[in-house]
Amino acid sequence: MNWLIQNAGQVWQLTLVHAGLSAVPIILGFVLAIPIGWLTNRYRLSRGTVLTIVGLLYAVPSLPLIIVLPGILGTRILDPVNIVVALTIYAIAIMVRTASDAFASVDVDVLLSATAVGFSTWRRFWTVELPLAGPVLLSGIRVVSVSTISLLTVGAVMGVTSLGYLFLDGFQRSFPLEIITGIVAIIVIAVIFDAVLALAGRLLLPWNRRTRSRRTGVRTSSDLEAAGIS
Repeated sequence: MNWLIQNAGQVWQLTLVHAGLSAVPIILGFVLAIPIGWLTNRYRLSRGTVLTIVGLLYAVPSLPLIIVLPGILGTRILDPVNIVVALTIYAIAIMVRTASDAFASVDVDVLLSATAVGFSTWRRFWTVELPLAGPVLLSGIRVVSVSTISLLTVGAVMGVTSLGYLFLDGFQRSFPLEIITGIVAIIVIAVIFDAVLALAGRLLLPWNRRTRSRRTGVRTSSDLEAAGIS
């Protein structure tokens, strides 16, 4: 325990850096996956091919990817940009399929109704499809959040500052408390991120809460009004 007290400052700094580096790929992966998922749902002929290619990205081992990226991006081997780009690729690999399923879950009758009253494709996306796909998208980004926070520790092997340093140093010194401290800190970050996402979902998707409470499985007129659909 004395070690933890003496090194609390270092653990706190590593925790802040880890949280900051995790947030960027989560946001980028979500933003980039939305249009790809929407397109794969809209153009069904390309859906299988695109989802297969994107899914294969997740099968690429993280260490070789981080080693190769500096040569592609022109960055230094220790540049944090490499791990951010690698984790963004993994986030996209997870999120695109979820986004495609989210847009596919929107009731076709609702889409036809929006089109029938004169909604353009752009307006229908922002006011109908995206809000109604929101609950599934939220579940996807929560998975991406946990995965990204965990995977970031791999960057420590390449010298990128993160909580993974505590794992390496603790393993090399056969010092379990340092390793356990790193695990706990990562779990705390994951729980905080998940709580923030859940809170954002409650604030931004109030119709999802009402729909779940009814447990009817059918979207009612009040739900659509809450989604901004007239």
